[in-house]
Amino acid sequence: QVQLVESGGGLVQAGGSLRLSCAVSGRTFSDYIMAWFRRPPGKEREFVSGILRNGASPLYADSVKGRFTISRDNAKSTVYLQMNSLKPDDTAVYYCAANGGYKLDKSSSTFGSWGQGTQVTVSS
Repeated sequence: QVQLVESGGGLVQAGGSLRLSCAVSGRTFSDYIMAWFRRPPGKEREFVSGILRNGASPLYADSVKGRFTISRDNAKSTVYLQMNSLKPDDTAVYYCAANGGYKLDKSSSTFGSWGQGTQVTVSS
């Protein structure tokens, strides 16, 4: 079983930046496609960004494209989400997720392992 632990959330003003980290243990990190999802207050969980095993072909939701950057360090078993130019609409609980399959898909059902989430609050 793979364990995921997110960190780096917090309160930031609009226009500011945060970097989320997700440390993975229990299995070989490079065997997993990784992604970030978020759940805004009162809304459904939504895909934010995903990255393949080798760090290639990152995928982004249209709402964060150009502002967020996903990356991974397989030597450190960690995936990151750099969030710049944050907006109040980015306020959400952010979740890290792992997919042991072979295709990066935006559907949360393809991800079998999840972290506990970290709160990001962007004030206007």
